[in-house]
This record gives sequence, C-alpha cells and structure tokens, in this order.
Amino acid sequence: MTAGITHEVRAQVAYLTLNRPDALNALTPELRDRLIGLLAEASADPGVRAVVLTGTGRGFCAGADLRGGAGGGGRLPGDVARVLRLGAQRLIAAVLDCEKPVIAAVNGTAAGLGAHLALACDLVLAAESARFIEVFVRRGLVPDAGGAYLLPRLLGPQRAKELMFLGDALPAPDAERLGLVNRVVPDADLEKTAGAWATRLASGPTRALALTKHLVNTSLDSDRATAFAAEAWAQEINMTTEDAREGLRAFAERRGPEFRGR
Repeated sequence: MTAGITHEVRAQVAYLTLNRPDALNALTPELRDRLIGLLAEASADPGVRAVVLTGTGRGFCAGADLRGGAGGGGRLPGDVARVLRLGAQRLIAAVLDCEKPVIAAVNGTAAGLGAHLALACDLVLAAESARFIEVFVRRGLVPDAGGAYLLPRLLGPQRAKELMFLGDALPAPDAERLGLVNRVVPDADLEKTAGAWATRLASGPTRALALTKHLVNTSLDSDRATAFAAEAWAQEINMTTEDAREGLRAFAERRGPEFRGR
C-alpha cells in the first residue's frame, strides 16, 4: 500500500483503489506516477490477468489535484505541454496500453482527468450514484488527459462537444444510455459485480484478450488495409500461445477450455 492508493492482487486480479476520500481521490503528481507504475507492473506480470480500478468514498476521481496552484507565473513556453505529456497523457496511455483488461468501477464523481481515466478503461461499471463531468470548461480550460481523443470515438463529435462545451454533470444512467458505460448497478453491488467480471476475464485467454484490445483500440485510426493486416498478424501471433491450442483442443473434445494466460 502507498499513501493515496491501495494495491492488492487476488485470484490473478490486480485491484487498484484510489484512497484519498477527503479529496474525492484527486490525483497528485506522485499518486498519478504510482498509478502509472502499477499499471505497467500489471501489464508485465504473468500472474496478473485482469485489473480493477476504483476509488473509496464519494468520488472515483475528481481529476488532478490543483490545490498546489494552477497559475502560470514563471513558466516558459512549452512547460505546460511537457507537464501534460509526461503526466495526464502518460496515465491515459498506461491504461490504453496495458496488456491486461482494465475494468473501471466508478463509485462516485469522475471529473476531468478522473472521467477520462475511467473512460480509457476497457469496461466501465458505474454505481447508480456515479456521475461524469467534463469540468474543464468551468475552469476556462481546454480538455486534457486525452478527452478530445476518447470522447468523439465513444460518442461521436456532436455529443462529445455537448459534454465538453457545457460541462454539465452526466448521471450514470444517462452515461449508460449514451454508451459511455457498460452497465449501471446499485451502489451496494458495484464491488461484487466488478469482482465477478474481473474473475471471468482472469480465467480467459489473456494473450488473445491483449491482442483483441490492441486491434480495437487502433481500429479507428487505421484504414481497412492496415486494420486487416494487423488482424492477420494478431491471429498469427496468437496461434503460438498455449491458450489457443487449448481452446482448439477443448472444442474438438467437446469440453470447456482451461486457459492459463500463456
């Protein structure tokens, strides 16, 4: 455990819990970097086959912790871009690039960077009390943390602009209706449902899931020829895994497969 975040691996699932409830789990630079490191560790660890990201208290994540001040005094041109590139953007990339499926269990407010952190995950579960806020416009800021990349791909440009231009809170049921979250559950069921989904993913063909994640995440940036070539190579690579061979054997033997994540 590190101050501000708890990390536990159970049954091949890494549970990462933001733990600053008094600050609605806003991310300090140190906490952000720790989370990036934990995602990288989970990606590389064969003993981890799924990740659950959640928070404690009333907030999933209220975004970056700005209490240290957001003034521009003393900054040189390029400083803001460098901080963003090495900070919030690197965190979103760590989720998108993680080779294990990542589930967001959104327990409360997800605002700004916190909203984009949740939406970068592969599957998003939300408690009924959760809400998503594109808070940047309220502060006179441009959306960051990959928001202008993620939201149009999830919603289309018109809906993305509506959320980003107006900055209104989006309740979990509306987020589900728009397709931003996979499922909304009662608050009391969020942890149990996330655990059940993660357990199911952790028993799956881990390498095939990683390759599938890569294909889906890159599909909207590719033309058809590139996407088809990537699919063919993903199939080629996956057929070298033990799980692919086990899946084919199980099919031939008319039994359920027992995947080992290798």
